[in-house]
Amino acid sequence: MIIFPAIDIKDKQCVRLRQGKASLSTVFSSNPLEMAMRWRDEGASWLHVIDLDGAFGGKPVNLPIIEEICAKLPLSLQVGGGIRDMQSAGLYLEAGVKRVIIGTLALEQPELYTEICRSFPGRVGVSLDAEGGKLKIRGWVKDSGLTVQDALPGILQSGTAFIIYTDIDRDGMQSGLNIEPMARLADDSAVPVIAAGGVTALEDIRALYPLSLRSRLEGVVTGRALYEGTLKLREAIAWVEAQRRMGSGT
Repeated sequence: MIIFPAIDIKDKQCVRLRQGKASLSTVFSSNPLEMAMRWRDEGASWLHVIDLDGAFGGKPVNLPIIEEICAKLPLSLQVGGGIRDMQSAGLYLEAGVKRVIIGTLALEQPELYTEICRSFPGRVGVSLDAEGGKLKIRGWVKDSGLTVQDALPGILQSGTAFIIYTDIDRDGMQSGLNIEPMARLADDSAVPVIAAGGVTALEDIRALYPLSLRSRLEGVVTGRALYEGTLKLREAIAWVEAQRRMGSGT
């Protein structure tokens, strides 16, 4: 199970929102590259990077910052926020991003989303962001009218490489994971699933880990818990690695 430290970029700063609301943001660093270096030093192999300005504005804004992270750090990045056309996806992938995350486009223009998936096989995933059971789009400010179960068949047929499921009600709230919908999606999905929203402490990692053994759960995104220190990245990675060694008998 991969632990993905989250770096959300707004106004060139590293921030965290509560329930995706721009008005409820906390600045944790004025230098996203330095924050990425911190997570590298604590053992991260992947980063989950979101261009919040892009998500709200509908086009990439912080590409230069993300390019710098890719150029200077030997980490794999998955990046989302404002990727709503073929060109934007291509720019990020050419910049060194390992894979891109698309949300709004996948639900509003499924044919174009399918075209992007097939143009960059294995490198395009979808973000399914649910509030009260309904999927949100356009930076989480508009209702799609769909549930995860409504959207999943088309998403899987499109050629998507992975799915990120975010529980908006719990995102940035440090209220603990809502395991049931994540487990249902991980059981139903034919591609890897990454859980996000609600991680507070190592107990949440422990609660989620068994899903990675019996379903398509690939990992978990965590942000505020790391920034506020209720979850220690090095400790969490070590715990997961210890489980893997015990499971493999090494």
